[in-house]
Amino acid sequence: MTDHYDVLGVDKSATPEEIKKAYRRLARELHPDVNPSGEAAERFKLVTHAYDVLSDPDQRERYDLGPQAGFGGGGGFGFGDIFETFFGAAQNSRGPRSRRERGQDSLLRLEIALDEVVFGVHRDLEVDTAITCETCAGSCCAPGTSPITCDICRGTGQIQRAVRSLLGNVMTSSPCGTCRGYGTVIPNPCPTCAGQGRVRAKRTLSLDIPAGVETGTRLHLPGQGEAGPAGGPNGDVYLEVKVKHHDVFSRNGDDLLATLEVQMTDAVLGTQVSLASLDGDVTIEIKPGTQSADVVTIKDRGITHLRGQGRGDLKVGIQVVTPVRLNSKEQKLMQEFAASRRPVPPEFATFQQGLFAKLRDRFLGV
Repeated sequence: MTDHYDVLGVDKSATPEEIKKAYRRLARELHPDVNPSGEAAERFKLVTHAYDVLSDPDQRERYDLGPQAGFGGGGGFGFGDIFETFFGAAQNSRGPRSRRERGQDSLLRLEIALDEVVFGVHRDLEVDTAITCETCAGSCCAPGTSPITCDICRGTGQIQRAVRSLLGNVMTSSPCGTCRGYGTVIPNPCPTCAGQGRVRAKRTLSLDIPAGVETGTRLHLPGQGEAGPAGGPNGDVYLEVKVKHHDVFSRNGDDLLATLEVQMTDAVLGTQVSLASLDGDVTIEIKPGTQSADVVTIKDRGITHLRGQGRGDLKVGIQVVTPVRLNSKEQKLMQEFAASRRPVPPEFATFQQGLFAKLRDRFLGV
């Protein structure tokens, strides 16, 4: 490992003024404006780094002490030595922490239409996230360079100090302030990502939303989240789905529900009608004598099951519409129709729920 004192050409007992003079002399000799050679440029970086460490009293003291600070006083074996043996060694065994970390997870929300739920849908979603820096490929260093061992902690990532206590000298350990616990420093950070190993950019996520999802469903997309620092693995994406309201169809489980208004004459005589559903036309047969709140079930025209095969049903609730305004001809026909039937006067009957409640119960099979 390079010795900073040797780099500057001074003794370990050199004064701050002597260190400054040595640095200025070497800087005038090696500065790129004066000496453009590659060897001089590398020496200039070493000289500058050495001066940065030795010109700071705190950093120079830690550099002189090395990664482990000794105990003061006599050399007897006491409590301090015991704590150093058991606790100091354990702390050293942890080693420096890695710059590579896993990227954060992301939660995205996506609205889809009810008809897209029937069979599922593919979406391309553009997101602003962190991606691995292409310039340094996540190394955090400028091309052609690499991290160097920290001179303060000697690559351990930890600084140990002896602290006096009632039990004697106790060894404490804390992350190195110079390298922040990494054990290495990056003298030439990547100019694109500023030494982070990742940059912000827009990226397109290709999403396959399965059939049968509903509002609140969360889909897990492993490895699709933001890139981690220093080339760390990507986090995950969690996609929360919201199904938009539909004016005609609603949903109960995997069944689709709809209400069909039928004229009184069609309810009496019966008819057949073809109407557009979420996935094509369906034929609905109105049988003669159909009553309000009757439910017509069309098999396998509902939502595709999220897990498994098959589909739910389309359940159509009938609402018979009674005409409000009749012309004179229509009134006469209705009177003749009423006269032709056996008169049944209105009377109280067993209590029945309203149309909405009856439809709800029949929809749900209550």
